[in-house]
Amino acid sequence: MLRAIYLLEEAPRRYEKSIFLLGPTPTDANIPSWRFEALRLLAEAGYDGVVFVPEARLGTVLTEVDYVQIVEWEERHLHLADSILTWMPRDRETLPGITSSVVWGVWCNSGKIVFGAPKGAWKTRYLRYHAQKLEVPEATTLENTVANALELMGEGAWRQDGEREVPLFIWRTQHFQQWYSALLTAGNVLEHARVVWTHRIGLKRRLTFFWGLHAEVYITAEHRSKINEVVLARPDIATIVLFQRAERLGDSLIVLISEFRTPVSNPSGYVWEVPGGSSFKPVEDPYSLAAEECLQETGLELDPQCFTLHSERQLLATMSAHRAHVFAAELTNEQVDFLRTQQEIGIVHGVATDTERTYVSLTTLDEIREEELVDSSILGMLLDVLLPYRPHDPYS
Repeated sequence: MLRAIYLLEEAPRRYEKSIFLLGPTPTDANIPSWRFEALRLLAEAGYDGVVFVPEARLGTVLTEVDYVQIVEWEERHLHLADSILTWMPRDRETLPGITSSVVWGVWCNSGKIVFGAPKGAWKTRYLRYHAQKLEVPEATTLENTVANALELMGEGAWRQDGEREVPLFIWRTQHFQQWYSALLTAGNVLEHARVVWTHRIGLKRRLTFFWGLHAEVYITAEHRSKINEVVLARPDIATIVLFQRAERLGDSLIVLISEFRTPVSNPSGYVWEVPGGSSFKPVEDPYSLAAEECLQETGLELDPQCFTLHSERQLLATMSAHRAHVFAAELTNEQVDFLRTQQEIGIVHGVATDTERTYVSLTTLDEIREEELVDSSILGMLLDVLLPYRPHDPYS
């Protein structure tokens, strides 16, 4: 059953899904609020979650309420919401909606908002422009706006306390669940979370590739809270070390790729690294992902069974939660000749639709170290593969 939480009321400590009703509030008691109709439509649609209603409960008079209390209640519950249903029946005289327009501007790129306004509503053209530009679901009736909010939110998931502050579109990602499972396994508690940034891709920008959370975590072993860090996450990456071992370790051939990367800060503007990447879809077979990335970035087609998994490690534990799965394959002379030809001709690889261009480069381990071609994490992967090791393969 739908549960409405009105202005200054406390949200339940545990729930499955939540919607915030954003839009202008009538200041004239003779004008009915559109939010009552929204609640009716949600109930008719079978919605059984929480609805945050930024108005006083009918029949309740709020006295001696500080304005800051109202603003902070709204801000907190906007963060708690899995979906923000924006309805703008703006009228210059009775429903100007000036504050609601500001709030819409704050949240319009959040990834969890929908927009609706009747045709001819006062001063909504600018709001519609940004809804369309940001691919926010848009409608001209309240009924369709409600439907868009429910469709955008999708299936719910039970969350409690600090977990409620992680919206469903992040909660459902494989990379969030991987990070959160590790946090729980360590016996720690997520006290609070605020989304500070997301990078969404795909059709209607519905796929959350990167996310950043300002997380407050209670460290059980230390009996204290850590409150000053942001967790960044993306899907795990498969990195591929293609090599040909030499009698002397430093003479071993390594396949690198070079490509332009915007964050690179060196005189060339290019980064040298081993082939690799990730998928925005849940990865069921990491060996196939390794083979796919190898083909995309080097042009070399290898059977997934050619790869050996050497390690799985978090790369930037002070900042990012993602892990690198290091695969390796030893090359034949024919494969080395093929790649050398790619290098000499200057054949371009990569995924054009992602504006990715990669170039193959064969070099020795000694040259890589002497010329400082790769960063320390890549160098560690190379040494992990080339030095004596015991293969570890959790996927076998």
